Amino acid sequence: MFFPFFIPIPFPCDMYRGRRYYIDHRSTPLRSTVMLGTLPNDFLRVAPTQIQTQEEADRAAAMRLQHQMYAQSQPNVGRLQMTIASAVLNKNYGMTRMDPYVRVRLGHYVYETQTDVNGAKNPRWNKTFQVYQLPKGINTVHIEIFDERTLTDDELIAWVNLTIPEAVFQSEVVDEWYSLTGKLGDGQEGTINIVMSYETGPILPQDLNMRPVIMMPPSGYTYPGYASVPVYTLPPTHQPPVSTPPQPVISAEDLKQVEEMFPDVDAEVVKSVLEASGGNKEAAINSLLQIQDC
Repeated sequence: MFFPFFIPIPFPCDMYRGRRYYIDHRSTPLRSTVMLGTLPNDFLRVAPTQIQTQEEADRAAAMRLQHQMYAQSQPNVGRLQMTIASAVLNKNYGMTRMDPYVRVRLGHYVYETQTDVNGAKNPRWNKTFQVYQLPKGINTVHIEIFDERTLTDDELIAWVNLTIPEAVFQSEVVDEWYSLTGKLGDGQEGTINIVMSYETGPILPQDLNMRPVIMMPPSGYTYPGYASVPVYTLPPTHQPPVSTPPQPVISAEDLKQVEEMFPDVDAEVVKSVLEASGGNKEAAINSLLQIQDC
């Protein structure tokens, strides 16, 4: 019986400055090293220079000073802060998971949250609205939950008509769950969590970008359980009617004279040129001469 006998044979792998290097085909493979754990916060980050740090500090100080000056120049107004936190719904409408969003109607103002994609029966929004200068007599908030659709119109799935608690206007924070009404019946659609507070102060610059959207509801349609909310718009501007200048009166004698001077020009063209010239024969003759020269 013969046993195989292997002889290591070197293989040339590279030439460098006249030297020949060899590798052994029996060499074991290299072992890779894996490092586990979280990366440090400054990983692959270049530390800012002293000048950049000073510029950032100066910019922050300038922004604070600007906000202070802006706040001092603005009068104090009432601000209602409303946070639409989350909801617990009792039914998922549609073949797939719902994509709910909330529409808030306060007087003639309308606010909307972002859509919680696949929120289904437990959507979360955590959207805060700032309502400045709450109109007098407006103490009711209309909350509507819609399911955002792609191929069809968004579907209203739940709503509640709530009154702003008096404790809110006494500088108290009210964090409550309110029952929702829908197809399942009054107060049977689920609950929604709303946080409200009220304070007096100047309008903040960052709140200027949170202006409400004024929406016009479809005519002749109201949601169940809602009183119609008037939408105020600016009256149309009435412009005085534009008076058309009277057509010039062209005598038959003037028209005949011009036609005799230009027998090769069509009579309708002569009449049109004379009308455009306001009945001025000299201007009409000059225009007809230019036409013939062309």
